[in-house]
Amino acid sequence: MVGDAHPTRQELIMAQPESIFCGSADHGLSRRGFLGAAGAATAGTFAADMTRLDGLKNPLLAGQVKRQQKSVILLWLAGGASQFETWDPKPGQSTGGPYAKIKTSANDVHISELLPKMAQRMNHTAIIRSINSKIGDHGGGASLMETGRVKDPGLIYPDIGAIAARELGRADSQVPDYVSMYTSTEGRRKGTSGFLGARYAPMFLSDKQIPDNMRRLDAISDIDHQDRAALRDLLSNRFIKARHSEKINSHTTAYSRVHGLMSSEKLFDIEQEPESVRAKYGPRQFAQQCLIARRLVEAGTPFVKVARAWWDSHGQNFETHRELCADLDHAMSTLLDDLEERGLLKNTLVVTLGEFGRTPKINASLGRDHFANAWSCSLSGCGVQGGSFYGRTEPEGNTVADGEVGAAEVFATILEALGIDHEKEYMIGSRPIPLSDFGAKPIKQVLA
Repeated sequence: MVGDAHPTRQELIMAQPESIFCGSADHGLSRRGFLGAAGAATAGTFAADMTRLDGLKNPLLAGQVKRQQKSVILLWLAGGASQFETWDPKPGQSTGGPYAKIKTSANDVHISELLPKMAQRMNHTAIIRSINSKIGDHGGGASLMETGRVKDPGLIYPDIGAIAARELGRADSQVPDYVSMYTSTEGRRKGTSGFLGARYAPMFLSDKQIPDNMRRLDAISDIDHQDRAALRDLLSNRFIKARHSEKINSHTTAYSRVHGLMSSEKLFDIEQEPESVRAKYGPRQFAQQCLIARRLVEAGTPFVKVARAWWDSHGQNFETHRELCADLDHAMSTLLDDLEERGLLKNTLVVTLGEFGRTPKINASLGRDHFANAWSCSLSGCGVQGGSFYGRTEPEGNTVADGEVGAAEVFATILEALGIDHEKEYMIGSRPIPLSDFGAKPIKQVLA
């Protein structure tokens, strides 16, 4: 096509058949309603223009997302936080350390004085105080808690992020399904999609908060980028009309997804947020990554892991936890408030978890060592009975006194809170693999 015969970008857009527009029932909107809410002229090529990045500004589309999309934000306490200085304080005991326990907004629930802001928000949070995961090394403990089961030499299990991406993600999503935020000191644990394959592997940020290679080249203008994509869609749709092939459809879906992921770069840029919101989170990396996590789940990302290191306090445990707990207390409480104000907390599960806890015994370096036999985690928001706790350790915290659970039960509880059937099976060849380990039961006492 040359001269006056060359179609304009708008003509190319209008030439595309209506059948390529997003009509997924998952949106809970009519096709025309979805397009009107997102403000886009076309899908496929210009899916980026109608993603939640801009669509969330429209109350109709934002409301649909909030009602339908469940998500997880995992606050990974890399190195293993002390249960004594967080969720299960033992003041007055020989193992208790110098910090007191304080009352919370939930009756009969006390936590460490190092978490005063979270103490006022326990109505959103359930604590599990009776984990006996038995594996006390960093690699094995992390793998166990992230996959809910002991490693199998013949099979690589997907972690909780990959399962959430698979079960909660949408085929037409234009945002990442699984994002893992880095810390420079936690050994760069990326997470794994295991036998689910690369489609559900995490987008791992190793050294910066905004992903690389998501922008169009500077040499290509925005109008040229759109024109090229529109022409490609026009030719592709003509090609598809005469052929029926899953491979062709898969290729088209993948291409559209790449365009959507390119547009999601803005989600990682906290400068897009009002200054008042940024001020609430503050300047520290962990809190800023929590803000990014909120932006991602608001846009429809099913799973975000934000890691805070380094809780491995073999020496100077109390000084270490005073600093790290202040960071956790501020970031987590701000995140919960932000999610609640936006109507997102009822569909977003916020989890604090690490590879294990810390020993009751205080060593000669005033530290606590690895301890997997009696420790704690927390669940907040989606599907959780706020203001509750489950299990009990004996007075000095050496063993579980009541309600012992393992990694499998914690894993099943997380799935259940999200409305995912923990007994659902994936078939690997002829081998059925349930989402949570065989025989695991969710902890009903902490579920809404």
